[in-house]
Amino acid sequence: MDFLEVHGAKIKESFEACTITCAITAHGSELFPNLAAPKILLMKLVSYLKEGHEQLGVLVHDKVYDMEVLHPDLPNTMNMFLTYWEDTLPIALAGELMLKEGTRSSNRGIPIKDLGLLSPVPFPASCRDGYAFRQHVAAARRNRKVEMIPEFDQYPVFYFTNHHGIQGPGDITCMPDHFNKLDFELEASIVICKQGRNIKAAEADEYIGGLMIMNDMSARTLQLEEMKLNLGPAKGKDFSTVLGPWLVTLDELKDFEVAPRENHTGKSWNLSMKCWVNDRQVSEGNLSDMNWTFAELIERASYGVDLYPGEVIGSGTVGTGCFLELNGTGKLNDSNYKEQWLQPDDVVEMEIAGLGRLRNTIIAEETDWSILEQKK
Repeated sequence: MDFLEVHGAKIKESFEACTITCAITAHGSELFPNLAAPKILLMKLVSYLKEGHEQLGVLVHDKVYDMEVLHPDLPNTMNMFLTYWEDTLPIALAGELMLKEGTRSSNRGIPIKDLGLLSPVPFPASCRDGYAFRQHVAAARRNRKVEMIPEFDQYPVFYFTNHHGIQGPGDITCMPDHFNKLDFELEASIVICKQGRNIKAAEADEYIGGLMIMNDMSARTLQLEEMKLNLGPAKGKDFSTVLGPWLVTLDELKDFEVAPRENHTGKSWNLSMKCWVNDRQVSEGNLSDMNWTFAELIERASYGVDLYPGEVIGSGTVGTGCFLELNGTGKLNDSNYKEQWLQPDDVVEMEIAGLGRLRNTIIAEETDWSILEQKK
């Protein structure tokens, strides 16, 4: 028995009297067959800490409303919402539009600045990170004085990172060895919203619930040492991957869609990407610079494998989107260039147009324990 079988009659009854226009898909058209032609609907989904537990809400005019405000039977966690995505999203969109247009009032909105935000997907089923921006890969290889690898243009690749290391805005706690060349990586990410297997790229965008900013934190010395053994990245990446500040559904980004690169398949978006460290801008790129699309990453990931709601896939680093690349370029052009790495109390802010601004502070763990010093 699915969500709609349990709650459909009650939801339909509560909305029958409402004269609203909304985007209805899948089961939603069964619930609201007589509504006017749909508008493009916008939704930003937020997860935050409420009484010690995660709570799912929607952001409307700088205030967050719990899902029960939209309808009392909607799921109150992101994982449940994603599991029943095709049933719950049209209902949530309808309730959100009523708040935006003033046909429903509520005094239960909480200013977003007063909330402790979590990752929009606090407990992802998995987290893969891609390698989709050719500019970043080519620059990194150029800086190491090696040729561009031809396989990059033949197929998309990804690795698995620690899905238990996912966090949202706020403090990033780091061990002493992490500060040995500590780095950020400016990326975007998607979350899967329905189960699928052997998904072709031409249909893969239908499996994307929305987009988020992603900061793939990296401890470069740990990363580079273990990768000498042709394994990883693992220990240099597993301590923190940041997602946030909210999940933006694809309808909200429709006006930013552009064609993918030649001979590629799937949606692409013209969204500027920027990063600041301590209020100084250090990176700038565009999501449309992805050579491999999220649809193609999904196709690759789902080959012979079931993907499930709640799995996260990152884009990989945009060109200029990390200190490793920036330092390499700087030293290539100037032998006296001084490397820059993240330090305790640094503030990292990332912004992708339409996806919000993600802010984190680097915090040093109160310990002197080092695994680098344990080397034989």
